Amino acid sequence: MKEDNYNQDSIQVLEGLEAVRKRPGMYIGNVDNKGLHHLIWEIVDNSIDEVLAGYATKIDVTLHKDQSITVEDDGRGIPVAIHPKTNISTLETIFTVLHAGGKFGGKNSGYKVSGGLHGVGASVVNALSVWLKATVYKDGIESFLEFSYENDAKKETTDGIKTIGKTDKHGTKVTFMPNFELFNNGVDGFDFEVIKTRLKETAYLNKNLIINIKNENDDEKLSYKFEGGLIDFIQDLNQGKEKITCDVVYAEGSEKGIQIEVSMQYTTSYQTRVLSYVNNIATIEGGTHEQGFYDATLRIINNYAEANLPIKEKRNFKREDIKEGLTAVISVKHPDPMYEGQTKAKFTNLEVRKIVNNIYSEKFESYMAENPMQAGQIIAKIKQASKAREAADKAREATRRKDVLGFSTLPGKLADCSSTNKEETEIFIVEGDSAGGSAKMGRDREIQAILPLKGKVINAERARIDKLFNNNEITSMITAFGTGIGEEFNIEKLRYGKIIIMTDADVDGSHITTLLLTFFFRFFQELIKEGYIYIACSPLFKVTQGKKEQYLYTEDEKDAFFANEEDITKWNVQRYKGLGEMNDHQLWETTMDPENRKLLRVTIEDAVRADNVFSDLMGDVVEPRREFITKNSKFAKLDV
Repeated sequence: MKEDNYNQDSIQVLEGLEAVRKRPGMYIGNVDNKGLHHLIWEIVDNSIDEVLAGYATKIDVTLHKDQSITVEDDGRGIPVAIHPKTNISTLETIFTVLHAGGKFGGKNSGYKVSGGLHGVGASVVNALSVWLKATVYKDGIESFLEFSYENDAKKETTDGIKTIGKTDKHGTKVTFMPNFELFNNGVDGFDFEVIKTRLKETAYLNKNLIINIKNENDDEKLSYKFEGGLIDFIQDLNQGKEKITCDVVYAEGSEKGIQIEVSMQYTTSYQTRVLSYVNNIATIEGGTHEQGFYDATLRIINNYAEANLPIKEKRNFKREDIKEGLTAVISVKHPDPMYEGQTKAKFTNLEVRKIVNNIYSEKFESYMAENPMQAGQIIAKIKQASKAREAADKAREATRRKDVLGFSTLPGKLADCSSTNKEETEIFIVEGDSAGGSAKMGRDREIQAILPLKGKVINAERARIDKLFNNNEITSMITAFGTGIGEEFNIEKLRYGKIIIMTDADVDGSHITTLLLTFFFRFFQELIKEGYIYIACSPLFKVTQGKKEQYLYTEDEKDAFFANEEDITKWNVQRYKGLGEMNDHQLWETTMDPENRKLLRVTIEDAVRADNVFSDLMGDVVEPRREFITKNSKFAKLDV
């Protein structure tokens, strides 16, 4: 019989902030790059709460050379008096006690509307930092509190709050140095581009708020202030696109203490971009506020079409039809927000659906009535989208074909794997029949499937969905993946644990990779977000000397290799023009063998920024693409 050692001594009690340091992922999502930047948003959100309460007008964010961060606002300043329950200063309480803050207590709380939900932000940032300094300017007095950690990183120490002296300022300044040892390897600093993008978005959502940003590493300084708020946001999102509605339709109002803002505009694009927020936090999975917006848009467009279209052209549009070319931002400020799950990704307050519908309907209905020319262009576009949807529904049947036994028919060019365990299987999307043949010969047939593509796939940025369903390469991928597409997409039906793009290491290969990524971003974005999409790294060179050989993947690797060789004429250099030049053994050894290969996982750090890049580089309008090339041409490496 096994010895039973499970008793009271087996139960570990983590005191103070020790629990946060022990399991940081529970509090910031993941200990990756996104989790690191989450520390900034927690402190910024506290300042935003002061903005929403009407007490702050400015936020300054500074990235220091040592990778510490300072966030300062001109709000009321965190209270510094002794807290009645903790018997320490309120300032220290907020930074050391989980679930302590001004976001609880109903009508007696410090904030009617707050971006924070659990009240753990400031204390979590403190727990995951090597040191943290907080300065408060309040009631004419400047106070200071500093936290630092002992070498075992288990106990926070502080000398207590100090009074610095008199001041004319008001607000709070927090500077912290993250403990990078608590994060994944490779996460050792902040990305200033990520900081800029998020803070610019925050400025759009709070009209007239001033946000100043500084990067001490290169002295870059930026200042954001948008008097138009969401109107300016829409104009930025649609920059470079051809507009159908010349003006941005904007509606705002409040009901039952819930503030609503909606802005929208139609363009000639085939893509949809609807962003929604609750208390300045993005709700990436939508929710009742988005449902209310779509309810109103669909109803008003159908009513207008019914009243104005000839009898032969009348049709009942569906929600999918009205999305094409639509750009919208929906912002809700709610005193008691509710969400589905822990990530705040989907907003669930039922009453908001009707409130958004009511407030937005009045403005959009008036716009359609007062602008008959633009209203007619909207209806014409939606008619074409409706016809395309119907054509796509017919073409979609190609991805649902059944044989006489009732099983799904996979593409004939697919060399499938024998395992059905998604945890271990992977499918390679391979450029060309030649490389596809080598990949089929060299693969591990148990876990690796091969799908060769012929030529360059269609540009999903410039094509309606019916065109995609008429493209053999696209339908082959859709059928092979098994998830369906559009409204039918179901990630649980994905047949492989990895989808790996494998193209030549040259300009044409990069172009094909970009086209595939455009398709995945527009129609399989959830696969990217969940980490299923990868890019295989194939070598550019093989160098040999007698029996010695080595593969080099980039020009820089080749230069570094020969920089350490005294006599480079002794080495034979072979440059691969494509995957097809490798035999099956070489392709396996360099690019497909899970033990030795290099894979790049495709991620989306910021969906809005990614959306802009795909629109600029792959869309119909030339000017944004020309500007991008001009700005970045110095970084180009020509394949000659």
